Amino acid sequence: MKRIAVFCGSSEGSDPKIVKLAYTTGTVLGTKGIGLVYGGAKIGLMGKVADGTLDKNGEVIGVIPHFLKRKEVFHPKITELITVDTMHERKLKMHELSDGFIALPGGYGTLEELFEIITWGQLGLNQKPMGILNPNGFFEPMLQLLDNMVLKGFLKQENRDMLLVDNSIEGLLRQMQQYQPLAIPKWIEKEQT
Repeated sequence: MKRIAVFCGSSEGSDPKIVKLAYTTGTVLGTKGIGLVYGGAKIGLMGKVADGTLDKNGEVIGVIPHFLKRKEVFHPKITELITVDTMHERKLKMHELSDGFIALPGGYGTLEELFEIITWGQLGLNQKPMGILNPNGFFEPMLQLLDNMVLKGFLKQENRDMLLVDNSIEGLLRQMQQYQPLAIPKWIEKEQT
């Protein structure tokens, strides 16, 4: 993988271990020569991931909408900053630039980015690996919800299994290297005669 997009919070949250994991994620990417594609901010977990990658002389590409750039939250030291018009264009550009996706803890925006990209995978629009780093069980309630969606017949097990999960960046990267996309995406069926 040449580049990985990371979705995560624009806040640091209240758990110092999560902040440390964000920075470590960046350092591991930089050490392995994997470029970081992210939202372009200098604040929160986003800034920590970027700082970690930069501290290992890694490539960091930020993608930020104009309205956020005007608020001066963009990281001034990254390799490249791409400015787009909308949040949707941001995700499209991040998808275009990346070979895989990782979500760290965050809020609504992080979940929205993760679920849109995994929906694209379910529909066959994205064949790239998608995973979450799950420090201290942060995502356990969400994972239980996904399991309940399978149990209740709203989500197929093979679609649930597209979301890779690990507690360490090294473990998640290993899973991502071995990822095999679904052979037959949802909604794509034989033509009816």
